[in-house]
Amino acid sequence: MYTKIVSSLLFPLHEKLKKHDTVTIKNALEKSQWQSKTEILAQQEKRLHSFLKTAVEQVPYYRQLFKRLGLSAQDIKSKADLTKLPFLDKPVIREHFEQLKADNAGPVSPFTTGGSSGTPLTFLLSNERVSHDVAEKWRATRWWGVDIGDKEIVAWGSPIELGAQDKVRLFRDKLFRSTLVPAFDMNDTKLLNFIDTIKAEKPKMLFGYPSVFSLIAKTAQKHNIRVDNLGIEVVFVTSERLYPYQRETIETTFGAPVANGYGGRDAGFIAHQCPDGKMHLSAEDIVVEIIDREGNPVPDGEKGEIVVTHMATSDFPFIRYRTGDVAAIDPEPCSCGRGLPCLMDIEGRTTDFVIAQDGTVMHGLALIYVLRELQGIGEFKIIQESKLLTRIQVVPIEKDLPDALKEEIIVGFKKRLGDNVEVELEVVEKIEAEKSGKFRYVISKVS
Repeated sequence: MYTKIVSSLLFPLHEKLKKHDTVTIKNALEKSQWQSKTEILAQQEKRLHSFLKTAVEQVPYYRQLFKRLGLSAQDIKSKADLTKLPFLDKPVIREHFEQLKADNAGPVSPFTTGGSSGTPLTFLLSNERVSHDVAEKWRATRWWGVDIGDKEIVAWGSPIELGAQDKVRLFRDKLFRSTLVPAFDMNDTKLLNFIDTIKAEKPKMLFGYPSVFSLIAKTAQKHNIRVDNLGIEVVFVTSERLYPYQRETIETTFGAPVANGYGGRDAGFIAHQCPDGKMHLSAEDIVVEIIDREGNPVPDGEKGEIVVTHMATSDFPFIRYRTGDVAAIDPEPCSCGRGLPCLMDIEGRTTDFVIAQDGTVMHGLALIYVLRELQGIGEFKIIQESKLLTRIQVVPIEKDLPDALKEEIIVGFKKRLGDNVEVELEVVEKIEAEKSGKFRYVISKVS
């Protein structure tokens, strides 16, 4: 009964006060998901044409781009026509930041990506985009028989979320029965406290990083603590690549299925897993292209880089945005009956754990966030060689980094890892990939 009150009354009121159209959008999404794939893609093309028309009319960058290319909005009516436009990437957004904001933009807020790719990005987020993102996540949550208002524990570590926990947000989370637990500094004591919180709360769902829940599960196994009898219905994981061994560990220990989610702050909620196992694209809002190394589209079933056009970004458009991640469009439909296209073989960025001098296990993002907000840094790579040595490679936006900025980075790392840890900072022109060909921006060689 309480969940019903929250999901049908309190949360809709909350969203309305924030001037979000979340409820209306979610209701529409729950209907459209049962249309055929053909119907969904036909509606997608109509919306894409309208979205691009608005971008050309209202966004200086795209107005100038279309003029330079000799194109009009009429020339792009389908996903296939998008190849007439260049890609959008982080350097382009940084260079044309002001020109990418629409002339008629409503209230917007600056957001910065987590930086797990090694290249953090600041962009503008509007109520339109937030409403669609929340609605997409809400729809996917309900696929698993849980809803807003059911007890939830969130294992997160972003300073954006943790630093924003003022009294109003704390009251809201309590009202919605959502408990936020920091997921950065995880020594054995804190992991056991985390398990105690889960046992005391008996949540219906967990939400957070797959690496963190895998670590919690291993800790529970190590100490012979049962957590598979608490009534947990589902474990939602996101923000990292989910590995099969992590899924097995989490599902076995918690006695609940793992629901994978793929997306990011920049590209939006791209795909969600349904109970039948497939990763459904948010096709009503997002157009996904898969491209090869030369930037050409590849057939369904063939892996390539994920390129996203998010059609709920009118105030600061993301059109043909290169994510840097790899996947393929699944050529087979899902047995659940939803017409939403599916993504498969997702290979997102990899972020490892690092270990402080005192033995505290920290999510790799704990170090990434030291670098993420600093001006003048284009790309970076962090290698923890041992508990007493961590190396940082930095590609500066200008020719070099000021000494004061170098010192700020070193002090920030020592604060996380320990005062006696040696931090070597190297300014480089390019970040090289690993021998495997993958870019991994936090590598810990400490077991």
